[in-house]
Amino acid sequence: MAQLGMHRDFLLEFVTLDKQVQKRVSEVFEKFAAATHAGLHLEKLTNQRDPSIRTIRITDFWRGVVLKPEKGDTYLLLKVLPHDKANDWAAHHRSSVNDASQGIEIRNDVALERVTAELRTLAGREPARLFPVEEYPDKVLRSLGVEKEIIPIVRLIPDEDHLEALSRILPEQQYDVLFGLASGMTPEQVDSEVVQAHAAAAACEEAEALVGEKDAFGTAMRHARGRIALVSGPDELRDILERPFDAWRVFLHPSQYRIAYQETYRGSVRVTGGPGTGKTVVALHRALQLARRLPQDAPDGAVLLTTYTRALAADLERSLGLLVSDPRLRAKITVANIDSLAYDLVRAHRGGRPLKILTDQKEITARWARIAGRLGLTQPDVFFDQEWRHIVLAQDIRTPEAYLKASRQGRGTALPPTRRLQVWRAVDAFEQQLRQAGEWTFLQICAEAHRLLASHGSAAPYRHVVVDEAQDLHPAQWRFLRALVPEGNDDLFIAGDSHQRIYGNRVSLRSLGINVTGRSHRLRINYRTTHEILRWSTALADPPARPSAAEDAADEETLTGYRSALHGRRPTLEIHSTKPAEIEAAVARIRDWIDSGVAPQDIAVAVRFIQLGRDAEAALRRAGVPAAVMDRADDEPGVRIFTMHRMKGLEFRCVAVLGVAEGIVPMRAAITPAEVDPLQYREDLASELSLLFVACTRAREELHVSCHGLPSRFLERVDHP
Repeated sequence: MAQLGMHRDFLLEFVTLDKQVQKRVSEVFEKFAAATHAGLHLEKLTNQRDPSIRTIRITDFWRGVVLKPEKGDTYLLLKVLPHDKANDWAAHHRSSVNDASQGIEIRNDVALERVTAELRTLAGREPARLFPVEEYPDKVLRSLGVEKEIIPIVRLIPDEDHLEALSRILPEQQYDVLFGLASGMTPEQVDSEVVQAHAAAAACEEAEALVGEKDAFGTAMRHARGRIALVSGPDELRDILERPFDAWRVFLHPSQYRIAYQETYRGSVRVTGGPGTGKTVVALHRALQLARRLPQDAPDGAVLLTTYTRALAADLERSLGLLVSDPRLRAKITVANIDSLAYDLVRAHRGGRPLKILTDQKEITARWARIAGRLGLTQPDVFFDQEWRHIVLAQDIRTPEAYLKASRQGRGTALPPTRRLQVWRAVDAFEQQLRQAGEWTFLQICAEAHRLLASHGSAAPYRHVVVDEAQDLHPAQWRFLRALVPEGNDDLFIAGDSHQRIYGNRVSLRSLGINVTGRSHRLRINYRTTHEILRWSTALADPPARPSAAEDAADEETLTGYRSALHGRRPTLEIHSTKPAEIEAAVARIRDWIDSGVAPQDIAVAVRFIQLGRDAEAALRRAGVPAAVMDRADDEPGVRIFTMHRMKGLEFRCVAVLGVAEGIVPMRAAITPAEVDPLQYREDLASELSLLFVACTRAREELHVSCHGLPSRFLERVDHP
């Protein structure tokens, strides 16, 4: 039986083809998947570097490039190119098996020879070396999979810019190894996160492969997971080619695959990583893996896939529908946001009566102000609201005695016992008002849901819980999640990124009975955003972000080793004197994107205040560009306009971030005055910075940032025009 593999580049090029050519490509290669290819002619070229690389006719103009070893019935689809380019590519490239990962690699020998000559010339003028032999001996590089013939080139690289220039020429895994070392990772870290990731991923997949498979080439393809996907037959090939933009279903990087498809974890697991590294993809695949492993008697909905907003839960629902085609397997997974789960539980306990939820933050702070005034307290309204959320609700404090003993670590204003009792009077008055009005906040709903589960001794309703976007969860939500699943193997699977934490929640998971020690994983390769956008946006995130809601304070995240696999244009930053001038420039930029072939719905505008979004919408419509502010017109076609908070979890080909001016980003009203609480002041600034970082990293290909008036202090971190 033929074994068929598909290289990631094959699918990326397939996307760009005309529909008729795509149809012909599908017809040709479905014959390979169906093992009916015997009559197809694979051509060898003269003077080629690797006789295993062949070409095949698609049309008179297009040819496919296929890797076919001399022995066996295994094929790897590599490229789809115009006739002459396909022949040149096939003649210049060579395949090999990496010594460390045992996975197939493809290299451009001609380009490597040319680059080597250029680097030798440069070496005569530039004495600096990025990988000196004293620091990185040949033995170390070889152990990490840098092959013997590549090491002389490595020794000539003077700096990171020249290494980056080699990203499209060096074999991909070897480049990953070198990039990790250059970014500050130790050889041990690179071995664990790059080299061993491939081996572990291959082991996971081989455990599910056909018993008795002995095809060495097929095994090498399996060890190249992330770049190569194995196709089980014509139906799977057809499904992949019909939805090429959903490549995440089949092309998981080894570091992603080994996390998602690990057989069993002996407890809770945490996955971190910057934007675009595939945390959500890993969470989706893990939910699928857990559903597959459920015992026969497991009820429907036994695996919970959850996140913190309804919009993100809806996105997870749609993505899960793409990943899981078997309706019986899909029924095993419940998708819901955390607050709605808690609401349904509390409502059911109260006889099904709807609960009145207080969500208006202005009304909440106004109530605190009235209570403080009535009690003669001098602290501002924001102080009481933060004390209630970050101390009282976070620690589940219910009595003044418990509040007197509570730790206030992270709060910058000291409160002696007398002052604490005064604050507690305000807290008690606020909660009494809520009870008398029959009102709840969602955090109170989560706290109540946790108490109901704990006090009734009910069996936990889920076998496994998978949490996405975990960095923004409050301790009350974490307690509820902990109560939803019994402690044990594979109980909680947690994905998040502290650099995208926009609500300032602080928590130690260990204190809540969630221990991830020895089961934490970090993803470092961005598959969504170009290198140029990533570098620009990452400058915003320095210094390193705070510990996330999925981390303990001693374990901070950094962006060390974080890189993109894509390239594109540099972001643009424009500073205007007036709002009309800024909007006019943004409209012109968006028109340029559309004229270049980008669909309006693949473009987003991000703003801090919705009014600027409405002004941009009106200007775009006057210019003949369809546009919609998404808080009121979710189904309208055209350019999508969001607040920065609503951008969370989304992605677009092009993004324009408007109004990044001082006083707006960071927003004055969102910042606690430093004299009131210096620690909270810094925390609020970090949350506002994370909000801008999130908005900028939603762009896949192009990013435009602008302001009118005085630029935000955050923009001092990045390149100005």
